[in-house]
Amino acid sequence: MAFGVDSSRYHENKRAVEDKYIGPLVKTVMNRCIHCTRCVRFTTEVAGISELGLIGRGEDAEITTYLEQAMTSELQGNVIDLCPVGALTSKPFAFQARPWELTKTESIDVMDAVGSAIRVDSRGREVMRILPRVNEAVNEEWISDKTRFIWDGLRTQRLDRPYVRKDGRLVATSWAEAFAAIKDAVSKTAPEKIGAIAGDLAAVEETYALKLLMASLGSKNTDCRQDGAALDPALGRASYIFNPTIEGIEQADAVLIIGANPRYEASVLNARIRKRWRTGNLPVGVIGDVGDTRYDYEQLGAGPDSLKDLADGNGKFFQVLKKATHPLIIVGQGALARADGAAVLGQAAKLAAAVNAARADWNGFAVLHNAAGRVGGLDLGFVPGEGGRNVAGMLGEMELLFLLGADEIDMAKTGGAFVVYIGTHGDQGAHRANVILPAAAYTEKSATYVNTEGRVQQTNRAGFAPGEAREDWAILRALSDVLGKKLPFDSLPQLRAKLYGEYPHLARIDQVAAGNAEDIAGVAKLGGRLNKGTFTSPVTDFYLTNPIARASAVMAECSALAKSGFKQAAE
Repeated sequence: MAFGVDSSRYHENKRAVEDKYIGPLVKTVMNRCIHCTRCVRFTTEVAGISELGLIGRGEDAEITTYLEQAMTSELQGNVIDLCPVGALTSKPFAFQARPWELTKTESIDVMDAVGSAIRVDSRGREVMRILPRVNEAVNEEWISDKTRFIWDGLRTQRLDRPYVRKDGRLVATSWAEAFAAIKDAVSKTAPEKIGAIAGDLAAVEETYALKLLMASLGSKNTDCRQDGAALDPALGRASYIFNPTIEGIEQADAVLIIGANPRYEASVLNARIRKRWRTGNLPVGVIGDVGDTRYDYEQLGAGPDSLKDLADGNGKFFQVLKKATHPLIIVGQGALARADGAAVLGQAAKLAAAVNAARADWNGFAVLHNAAGRVGGLDLGFVPGEGGRNVAGMLGEMELLFLLGADEIDMAKTGGAFVVYIGTHGDQGAHRANVILPAAAYTEKSATYVNTEGRVQQTNRAGFAPGEAREDWAILRALSDVLGKKLPFDSLPQLRAKLYGEYPHLARIDQVAAGNAEDIAGVAKLGGRLNKGTFTSPVTDFYLTNPIARASAVMAECSALAKSGFKQAAE
């Protein structure tokens, strides 16, 4: 009576399930699994690939990836949020921190141009994990794996102090000395030999500050299109944004994809196309080399000739688009970042006009970006001024080059230029630089970004930049003082007040300033010779597209796995 029964009244053997290896991102504790099959439904229905499933019957039933291979989806991390019992948890975050120790900051993702709503959980200065927030207009409740698991790259290979190159070697130095070296270089250089390139992760504020600085130095060589995409703000805002909006994809009743692979360039947006495709009657046509998109499509051709043929009204798919009430034409950077990019853009706009895709009540002309900072840069007009040179023209021609986090250009072509690199990681730009000025990453500053559909969004600071690193706009403001060209603001609110005065639409956070559908008719007049060659997506490795990703050990492991075809034996 006092101590109860001395043995268990449970006679059956307890059921134990082995933990599975399903890749480097998701950790399994399968004893917890209650067979609700939410993960199975997610991978099959939303991600579009049957990777998880239930095998066995009765008490032997278990969830597994059949052959114990790694999962291959770019959205697989979402099963962590879906699992109600913690049978699937985050492998990189496991045992790193307790949730109640973490400071939670609502922010925006910059790994692609979708601008997914995220929550950054940090402890002290370190970002410990990144989770999605619900935003029905942009990412619903999903985020891509790059967005979710990038965080270890935010603390490795960071630039935390200024460097100056002396006798061929980079030497750590003080801000004053670094600025003095730049001042010396500027004083020896003619304004037309000074250039500035804004990178893919550059926010609106620092791009604006750099634009003002370059204007004060008398240089018109500014560009935010590292890849040389043929997009020009002079053609109107509708010519370079995703006009139908991401939510508008669900209204589309025919889709044409030109030179883009949305699965790698904007995984969450691709899930939205798949969502619309699953509801039925969505013909999808593709021009270019795409591969598996996770939904069915009709291959219409490989390059510009097929596009021209379609724009001239030939082929069955032209009639499909013509009959559709909401035709959607997606133009990717793979089609625009070519020598004939402007002519391709013109043909796409001509097709949009021919099938009545750009009208007052529906603008189905959509440019899909893959760089978070691009639309903001185009909105600011951070492109060559009259007589100014673009990125291709600057390489090899400039004597002094400012790189604002620009790492995706060919550094070998910079020639003997004096390179000033303002950035966060020891990537290609830093290796080439003569002066390195350490900046803040997207989790370390309040910054404005404009996503591919033209939606203005703001990140929030979750922690402070390491060491002596400072926010990019503050670096440019301090530098302008040393150069004797003081910029007209001393704080972020002052900078924003001036910015909003010039570009009022940037003050409307989380709103899309719609492009004018009539601009598409102007774009359709763009002529030029079309070259041969297949349209290919600019994203060859989904996991290593920017300096933060390249500094991440988790992303490196995913990339190596992807190259090996996800065939790694269970650990």
